Amino acid sequence: MLNDMEIIDEPNDDLKESYVRDVFFVALNCGKLLLESGAETYRIEDTMMRISNSYGVSNPQVFVTPTVIIFSMNEHSLTQTVRIDERTNDLGMVDVINNLSREISGGMPLKTAIRRIERIHESIVFPLWLMVLTGGMVGFMFLLLFDGALIDLPAAAFGGALGVFIMEGILRVTRVKFFTEFFASLFIAVTAYLYAVYGPGMHMETIIIASVMPLVPGVLITNAIREMIRGHLLAGIMKGAEATLTAFAIGAGVALMFMLI
Repeated sequence: MLNDMEIIDEPNDDLKESYVRDVFFVALNCGKLLLESGAETYRIEDTMMRISNSYGVSNPQVFVTPTVIIFSMNEHSLTQTVRIDERTNDLGMVDVINNLSREISGGMPLKTAIRRIERIHESIVFPLWLMVLTGGMVGFMFLLLFDGALIDLPAAAFGGALGVFIMEGILRVTRVKFFTEFFASLFIAVTAYLYAVYGPGMHMETIIIASVMPLVPGVLITNAIREMIRGHLLAGIMKGAEATLTAFAIGAGVALMFMLI
């Protein structure tokens, strides 16, 4: 977006328009990254306004829903609408953008902020192998939390890792929501059934519950409540509905396995 454009840190009469466009670029891309990572809409609006104000641009207007950002700098005739088609729960990216916003408020030069944004776009916060490994650890730990049998620990760890792997694998083929959680929970239930019936497993239900925990929309539920408390009713209702449908998809996958056995 900013190729072949001179980037400056202090505006003057001749280059003020270029400076404002650079500020617009930084604020809008920070908001876009936050929304794609599952951040709350009030956090996104506050971050974009703080960045704009930190670089001396007054009266920015921001409107954010879970799928759209409308950003305007009215005094400079700049307005853009960005539609977000792909969203995930990446708290690592949220933390990265929050830290960047704090550094900008602390006096980071505009040129440096633009370069940081470009590097963030090229980075991968959590690789697939780490997500799968973490899913297995979550299943393992939740089985201990639920007082499951020690003999069931391998199945819970494998089921949690398998669920995350299937979910992320399907997301790389199609972005259709809810099918990912449905098929992931279905294969988790099948794994738990095979381990309990044909293997040394003792409590199939506990294995299933522990293994599906990485799929549970806990962040969505928390964000929906926080949005409602903050008065962002539209975002709160939308995220609450998404969390409900996700939970239904998880339950449907497990229920289908019980119907087939």
